[in-house]
Amino acid sequence: MHFNNPLPGIPSVESPFFSKIFSDPSVSEDVRRVATQLRDNGFAVIDFPDDQFDQVAEAIKANLHDKYDWANWGDGSLRLMNAWEIDQNVRRIATNEKVIHLLSQIFGRQAWPFQTLNFPVGTQQPPHSDSVHFSSVPERFMCGVWTALEDIDEDAGPLVYYPGSHKWPIYSMEHIGVCALNAERTIRQDAFEPAWQALVEQHGVEPHIFRAKKGQSLIWLANLLHGGISHKDRSKTRWSQVTHYFFNGCAYWIPMHSDPFYGNIVFREFRNVVTGEIVKNEYLGNRIPEDFIHASQTRRYDEKPSTVPSFFDPSLYLQANPDVAAAGMDAAQHYLSHGWKERRPLAP
Repeated sequence: MHFNNPLPGIPSVESPFFSKIFSDPSVSEDVRRVATQLRDNGFAVIDFPDDQFDQVAEAIKANLHDKYDWANWGDGSLRLMNAWEIDQNVRRIATNEKVIHLLSQIFGRQAWPFQTLNFPVGTQQPPHSDSVHFSSVPERFMCGVWTALEDIDEDAGPLVYYPGSHKWPIYSMEHIGVCALNAERTIRQDAFEPAWQALVEQHGVEPHIFRAKKGQSLIWLANLLHGGISHKDRSKTRWSQVTHYFFNGCAYWIPMHSDPFYGNIVFREFRNVVTGEIVKNEYLGNRIPEDFIHASQTRRYDEKPSTVPSFFDPSLYLQANPDVAAAGMDAAQHYLSHGWKERRPLAP
């Protein structure tokens, strides 16, 4: 009998009903194995399912090599975002049908790739959770797939991750006591790093290093702490590709730039790499109104708008702000000069 999941708003792989969902006879043993590893550890390793992977990897390395600023490879890393737009092989990895099908089965919703990152060297990033960078409502409908384009040893800045950290709560601005809207600078990942480090110490979790072989992929869940250790040997490269995936039927947003209960939500509208089309934000099968999306994002404290929103109605703005009307001020001028910063309502 097919199990009727009472909590469809939780990814199947993280559901309290995991055993019932994945005991369905239609679920293959391979899918069950990967899902179990993800549930237990927050990551799973697979062989990338492309018979021509070696040729694809070498073509990516050759085509992208000169697009990096090698002279400025200093304390940071080199990266190329969304190279799928210019390289057919980057897109080929991101849109692999077997990977997308696997992720869709594991999460219980259709997966779609929204971003690629290509690295020729180690990222050397401190451990972090992707959930602060891009998240979903319902939460946790996001994952990453990191694929090695060559063998990577410990001197070349391999990936590091903290098994089990995906099970922790997702911490956002209210948990670290910072209001993004009123912060003196745009909030970055480093605002969360002391909390993550303290959590690692509190839970006593040890880091694991992924010494990848060419053609291996590591799938990780949205809240898994991961990063890159120091790239010690500069004579070695660390070619890899990260593809980030969302899942259908969600709202997509950036928690570390948002204060939902203070009227500030930074939504994201990404293109589906498979179709090239923008994926619209949804909530329980309903399209989130565009005027709400724009209104919630044009009130960023540190991002003064250059124009009023497309739906801005001067008469409604003056009705909502009678002091502006009484002063005889132009509605649009007031909004651009003061209203956006003061979080003035756009309509009654």
